[in-house]
Amino acid sequence: MKVITKRLEAPFYFEAQNETGNQVFMDSSKDGKSKGMSPMQLLLAGIGGCSSIDIVSILEKQRQPLEDIQVSTEAERAAGQPAVFTKIHLHYVLKGNLEEEKVKRAIDLSLDTYCSVSRMLDKTAKITYTFVIEK
Repeated sequence: MKVITKRLEAPFYFEAQNETGNQVFMDSSKDGKSKGMSPMQLLLAGIGGCSSIDIVSILEKQRQPLEDIQVSTEAERAAGQPAVFTKIHLHYVLKGNLEEEKVKRAIDLSLDTYCSVSRMLDKTAKITYTFVIEK
């Protein structure tokens, strides 16, 4: 796996590109005119995306009729430097005629076993979740 990050514009506007040409833009401008997510926001997007991909896959294997999934991720950071995440909460909204216990099992398996991002972040942050199922 390889990603190349290059500055597009001073002071903090960057592009990251992977081997297949997919791009993500990052910015840390404090003036309210940010052109991309901050690196820490990308980590939150990473845990949301990683766990959601796992959950979709697990629910498919459980033959659960998932129609849609969305996750809202919020975090708290340490006061000092480095300002690592200390708490991360994910709230999943799943749509479909799903069994609650199978959804819970899928989320637990993702966050505790399969999602590499959550396994890295749980070294500094307490990770919690809630979910709702909309029929």
